[in-house]
Amino acid sequence: MRARLVDRLAELSRETGEPAVIVDRPDVTVVRGGGTVLKAHAPRLDPAALAVRLRVAAHPLLAGILLAPLGGLTGPVEGRSVSRWPYGAPVAPDAPEAAPWREAGHLIARLHAVPADRLPGPLPPMSGPANAARAIAALRATPATPAPRTPADSTPPRDGTRATVPAPPAPERVPAPARAPYPAPAPGRTAAAVVLRAWARLPAWARDDEPRAQPRSLLCHGDLHLGQLVRHPAPDGPWHLIDVDDLGLGEPAWDLARPAAGYATGLIPAADWAAFLAGYRAARGPAVAPGDDLWPPEVDVPARTLTVQLAARALVDAATGTRPLDGTDHDLLAACARIAAMEDGTEPGGAS
Repeated sequence: MRARLVDRLAELSRETGEPAVIVDRPDVTVVRGGGTVLKAHAPRLDPAALAVRLRVAAHPLLAGILLAPLGGLTGPVEGRSVSRWPYGAPVAPDAPEAAPWREAGHLIARLHAVPADRLPGPLPPMSGPANAARAIAALRATPATPAPRTPADSTPPRDGTRATVPAPPAPERVPAPARAPYPAPAPGRTAAAVVLRAWARLPAWARDDEPRAQPRSLLCHGDLHLGQLVRHPAPDGPWHLIDVDDLGLGEPAWDLARPAAGYATGLIPAADWAAFLAGYRAARGPAVAPGDDLWPPEVDVPARTLTVQLAARALVDAATGTRPLDGTDHDLLAACARIAAMEDGTEPGGAS
């Protein structure tokens, strides 16, 4: 089925140039032909909601923030909804020092500030908590997962204090959340059990089990990371956000969750996270309070949830033979062990 899908997209892409496959995964396939990109969206996405998201991306209020599509949905192609986009140059994976962290923070703050009542609708909910719940459901349905790697310094915390997802030591003048050692997994405990225990420690709203008390309903991207930025026009135009699959109304702090989780697990340098937050605050982003706090309380639960979600996805990929666990995955599993050892699933200060 996916081979036929790639072939069909390549055939359609020849209208604009020699086709090249950019992404081919079970949930998404992207093929470029010259200056045009065709994207086959995940089967789970409702075409009507996706069509609204495309209209939002094309709205003048989103100009310079979201890359605008080239028209509405086409297809279906091999049963999948397909959208057409101008090509944008992605973040260079071999130049981490040039990653546009400040620009990413600035763009997502501008997105959050767009008045949703002036956009096409009805806008669906932002898909953050639902995506996390889907990752856990997939993990529970997977029969076997690898055992977690136990680091040499794994010792239980002695004082029993709560902490956020701990971060590694950060460069001088850039403070990090207090680090707490994480406990070794119990004998015989699988990595899946560690992740599921961490999931149980999250508040119900983060698990998509119930609505959040005093919810916010701002325009959110829903899946922000550096892979969602491109320069348009390529190769050196201004940065734009791409991928509207999870765009919708929700809690804006969720859009800060993946960079925050990367910082807290040591996968993103503290200076990059500080640049992202500085860009967000400079554009008066509403998700966190002004100031210089590098671990705003608003990002804590979303960051923990994204950590658990990413670890669950990694375990499913490993168990199904998609790819083996790597060092990043083991860092996520170590963070899940720390989350699982917390006293409860409340946010700092007791807000759930």
